[in-house]
Amino acid sequence: MKKLIGILTGGGDCPGLNALIRAAVRKGIDLYGFEFLGLKDGWAGLLEMRTMPLDRKAVSGILYRGGTILGSSRTNPAKSEETIEKAMENYRKLGLDALIVIGGDDTLGAANKLYRRGINAIGVPKTIDNDIMGTDMTFGFITAVQIVTDAIDRLHTTAESHHRVIVVEVMGRHAGWIATYAGIAGGAHMILVPEEPFNIEDVCSCINERKETGKNYSIIVVAEGAKPVEADTFETVNNEIDEFGNVRLGGIGNTLAKEVEKRTGFESRAVVLGHTQRGGTPTAFDRVLSTRYGIAAIDLVHQGKFGMMTGLRGTEIVPVDLKVAAEKTRTLDMELYEISKVFFG
Repeated sequence: MKKLIGILTGGGDCPGLNALIRAAVRKGIDLYGFEFLGLKDGWAGLLEMRTMPLDRKAVSGILYRGGTILGSSRTNPAKSEETIEKAMENYRKLGLDALIVIGGDDTLGAANKLYRRGINAIGVPKTIDNDIMGTDMTFGFITAVQIVTDAIDRLHTTAESHHRVIVVEVMGRHAGWIATYAGIAGGAHMILVPEEPFNIEDVCSCINERKETGKNYSIIVVAEGAKPVEADTFETVNNEIDEFGNVRLGGIGNTLAKEVEKRTGFESRAVVLGHTQRGGTPTAFDRVLSTRYGIAAIDLVHQGKFGMMTGLRGTEIVPVDLKVAAEKTRTLDMELYEISKVFFG
């Protein structure tokens, strides 16, 4: 009897998801004779028994497409004993032999809990924030960095033309990877990250020092989770909390732009790139990385190495204990941030 393998994508969408699904399905069918079932909209698909068949035809032509053909959600199957039991029951009803779970720390944390209860889970780390432990890089990150860098390149010319300060708010709840990589690549004049609270007066001093040298514009890149030293909480869009206990961050760019204009006299604007960072087609790098992750994930299924996730270590894809992803956030390499400071001002 052929083994039936489920695949789901949870959390925010990410460039490279479809390439990964394609790789796992193609190798699973062609080399191991597996059959595949896609669970729609992340964990919601398992809890609500919403599925779609995944065969060669279903994954044809999706390599370069952004988003995910399976859909996604922030549904948490481990939020209660009731939902855990429901997930376990439906896993058995669907006749699944294994489940490949593609997601960030919340999605993989849930996968680890369900694995401990008996689901044959394999995890794949996915987030544009690049903040998952156990891997050197997540797919989708490089695409997001390229999108932000392109935006910064365009903002330089309009900021210079109008003698403005432009504050670019990018994603990064607890980690400043996108802000730092794109800030360095785009020639930002200051980069603000969650790992190091900033002083607004220092930001203004940097802007004024540039003015004294004849540079009447500045580009400031700020991660959504960055906050001033005097602030007790993050800037949030509203008070809503998702099923994993996360609030929706956003607003630090506008707050900072207003303060900069008030304190320096420079006309200031905030640009919030938002979901453009996670949309569109993946870069060549992310297509290759996600393909490698998909191949490695289906190999782990074939080998019966459940409770593991795929991770990039150096140039190699290696199996990593799934629980590592949920232990803590992989924050920014502060040596890299120190390099970025060389170019502040």
